[in-house]
Amino acid sequence: MDTTPIALVTGANKGIGLALVQQLAAAGWTVYLGSRDAGRGQAARTTLDPAADIRVLALEVTDPASLAAAAAQIQADSGRLDVLVNNAGIGMELNPPSTATLEALRGTFQTNVFGPVLVTQAMLPLLRAGTLKRIVNVSSELGSATLHGDPNFKYAAVNGLAYCASKSALNAFTVLLSKELYAEGFAVNAVNPGYTATDLNGHSGPLSATQAASTLARVATSELGTGSFFTEGGRLPW
Repeated sequence: MDTTPIALVTGANKGIGLALVQQLAAAGWTVYLGSRDAGRGQAARTTLDPAADIRVLALEVTDPASLAAAAAQIQADSGRLDVLVNNAGIGMELNPPSTATLEALRGTFQTNVFGPVLVTQAMLPLLRAGTLKRIVNVSSELGSATLHGDPNFKYAAVNGLAYCASKSALNAFTVLLSKELYAEGFAVNAVNPGYTATDLNGHSGPLSATQAASTLARVATSELGTGSFFTEGGRLPW
C-alpha cells in the first residue's frame, strides 16, 4: 500500500501557498495545488519541478459545489488526504471598527472564515481515511486578541476590523474543531506565517514566501499536538 503523505493546499497558485506546495513536494509528498482558477493553477504548476507529484485542483473555497467536485476528484485519484492546509485568504480593507464597511466584513469573512469551514467539512471524510489527520489553518498574529490588548504589540497600529476579526474567528474555529476531533486523533492548529511579501500587502512584508512557507511546512509535517497557535520558533497567545 502506498504510504506517501497526501496534502491539499488551498489558494496555492501564488505566494505562500505555492511555496508550500513546492516544499512539501520536495519532501516527497503528493500535493494537490488548490486554485480558484484552473488556468492560473496550471500556470503555477509549470514553475515547479515537473517530476514532482503535484496535481492542480480547481477549487473555490466559498462554493459548496466546487468543493464537492474537488473532494470527489481526490477520492477518485487518491482515496484519502493526510493534511489539509487552509491557506486561501484575502484582505479587502484595513478600516478601524468605527469606519469598517459591512461589504468588507462580509467579503473578508466569506473567504477567511466561511471558506476554511466549508473546505474542512468537505474534506473531512478524506482526512478521516488518511493516516496523519492534520489540519493547518493559516492565521495571523493580527488575529490574536491577547496581542491586540497589549499596547506594546509591534503591530498595534494595524487595527483593521475586517481582516483582524476574520483571523480571530478562524482561530476560534481552530480551537473548537481541535476539541471536536481530538478523540479521532486529529491535529488541528493555526499558524502565523509572519509578515510576508505577498499580493495581500503589496509585497511590503520583510519575509519571503519561502520563509513563511517553511513555518507552515514544519507544522504540516511534524507531530506537534493539537489546538495551538504556532509561529516561527514558538507559539502565540490566542
